Amino acid sequence: MRVTLPHDYQPSEAEPFMNPLQVEYFRQKLLRWREQLIRESNETLDNLQKESLQEPDITDRASLESERALELRTRDRARKLIGKIDEALKRVEDGTYGYCEETNEPIGVRRLEARPIATLSLEAQERHERLERTHRDD
Repeated sequence: MRVTLPHDYQPSEAEPFMNPLQVEYFRQKLLRWREQLIRESNETLDNLQKESLQEPDITDRASLESERALELRTRDRARKLIGKIDEALKRVEDGTYGYCEETNEPIGVRRLEARPIATLSLEAQERHERLERTHRDD
């Protein structure tokens, strides 16, 4: 059962965590983000199909190839991000969205606002980053 959000709804720390309004708010936020990434990806594909690598000047051609490579890397990052958004949407559906994968503690509204695909609480994320730095330094 979906909840209808008031048009000016903003989740707050003062309300119960992951109440139906918050869940719907983040579900819609994730869906909008996903749609935007797909739209941008489709625009990129259209642009790449329209452009021609038949530039007579070798410098122009090299510049165009460099721009294409950068755009394709950006699209690849977007593709991976869409996968993470899809995973977050699955967590919304199964009721685990908003809770840390490691501790099952709430991730927090402010962190989810900043990073809706977050799977770790701020503390758990910082622990992971410290461990990565220590292992990287070895």
